[in-house]
Amino acid sequence: MKIRTENSKNFVTVFFILSISITVYAQKPIIEWANIPAGTFTMGSPKIEIERDKNETQHQVTLSAFKMSKYEITFEQYDRFCEATGHIKPDDQGWGRENRPVVKVSWDDAKAFADWMGCRLPTEAEWEYACRAGTITPFFTGNNLTTEQANYNGNYAYYKNAKGKFYERTMRVGSFDPNAWGLYDMCGNVFEWCSDWLGDYPAEAQTNPQGPSTGAVRVLRGGSWFSYAVYCRSASRDSRNQATQYDDFGFRIVSPK
Repeated sequence: MKIRTENSKNFVTVFFILSISITVYAQKPIIEWANIPAGTFTMGSPKIEIERDKNETQHQVTLSAFKMSKYEITFEQYDRFCEATGHIKPDDQGWGRENRPVVKVSWDDAKAFADWMGCRLPTEAEWEYACRAGTITPFFTGNNLTTEQANYNGNYAYYKNAKGKFYERTMRVGSFDPNAWGLYDMCGNVFEWCSDWLGDYPAEAQTNPQGPSTGAVRVLRGGSWFSYAVYCRSASRDSRNQATQYDDFGFRIVSPK
């Protein structure tokens, strides 16, 4: 009887420790959210915008309110997802992890993280609307973007503006001032995956557009530490195969709540 009692105590102790370990192991990261108001805006760029692309045709878009992560998803947050799900942790290029934006993640990786969090990737329309934060200029900072305002390749400034710094790597999220809606690093640092397939914009007004139902490549937005300033414009569109993993590809998420 004594032996059975000791075994029972040992079993309870082991079970308790294991339960704590599992709870800590599976705990999801805290996300800081920005509340993005409902509204209507003109998506795309005017024909007079310098260095615009032809696939930026202007059209009216109306969006419901949503929450977007204030910062790009970090290595610290993504690593926790990997530990809980068995995903392989991406290489940090020797730049450091913790509060740097996670890089070398594919669209599939980004979506898997968003799903695990009970969230989703932003639509392309949501991303541009949130980036602009009520502005109609090429950047939410106005007609120019300096390397005191964002992390991009300052050797290639926008139009005829002065050159800036080239940091040659990612920077910790929140290293620069946010836009008017409290979002950090919407320009530069890392390109951000959106949920949409790349496609031509419609001419008519849209409400909560989801993009094409099929496609060949997924949309990326915002430019990166490696990009020229022109690719950091609010209307600028990029795209890649959804399995692509580069050292300047990251993401942020949207909450349905």
